[in-house]
Amino acid sequence: MGLRAKFNISILAAFLIGLGLVAAFTWKVIRDNARIEVIHEARLIAAEAAAIRRYTVVEVRPLLANQSRTRFLPHTVPAFAAATTQRDFTAAFPDYTYKEAALNPTNPANRATAVEKAIIDDLRREGAPDTVITTRDSPTGPILSISRPLRIESKDCLTCHSTPAAAPVAMVDVYGPDNGFGWTLNEVIGAQIVSVPMQVALNRANDTFFQFIGGASLIFAGVLALLNLLLHFVVIRPIRAMSELASAISTGDLSGDEFPAKGKDEIASLAQSFNRMRRSLVSAMKLLDS
Repeated sequence: MGLRAKFNISILAAFLIGLGLVAAFTWKVIRDNARIEVIHEARLIAAEAAAIRRYTVVEVRPLLANQSRTRFLPHTVPAFAAATTQRDFTAAFPDYTYKEAALNPTNPANRATAVEKAIIDDLRREGAPDTVITTRDSPTGPILSISRPLRIESKDCLTCHSTPAAAPVAMVDVYGPDNGFGWTLNEVIGAQIVSVPMQVALNRANDTFFQFIGGASLIFAGVLALLNLLLHFVVIRPIRAMSELASAISTGDLSGDEFPAKGKDEIASLAQSFNRMRRSLVSAMKLLDS
């Protein structure tokens, strides 16, 4: 095996090992960043829904206070406003969902599914975090969900949700006496659940990863070609020339010129030693002939 082949195999092996380590690290970083991006999107949607809820309480409800005394207006309910607004958003982006799921909701459409009930039970336990992040698989790829507790923090909410007798008659007429009652102050009655698809971010992460690996491979190929050129002109060609000169001397041909020794590197030092050996050999041959 020639020097060039040994050199290329060594460099290629080092590159593959290094590329494997870098690829493993880069893959994790890129995938983690994709997840952070999705979490950020979910937090934005949750913050938007919270802003709509506050706007409904502060701006809309006072304007409709007089009408609310005679008939039930769901437009004054923060959960209704947030869910209705997000429903239009979901129509444009079906994979993005927003739901205020409850164990005993006023509107049956908000009743928690089995998966949502498990999230709510987790949020209801003592010492539970303010935010729960979960991931589930779907036909279109993994879905990340951020869930926050819906807690009864104001006594005003109990006006409509303590008992059917205390609730507005118009509301009971719409939803019945069995839905959304029995709530207590500071109780977690449900969860605000925002679900965002991860596949788009993961696809971008995969594209970035393969572009990085492809770019690194192209750069390596260029560097390897340059190293091979340097190896040829700096090492292989001088050694080959010395080898040919040594072969000629070994057959008794001493007529050739000395090998040009230029520079101060190892090849030049070898050439100088080779020339001294050649001159010594020529002198010895002349002594034998005399």
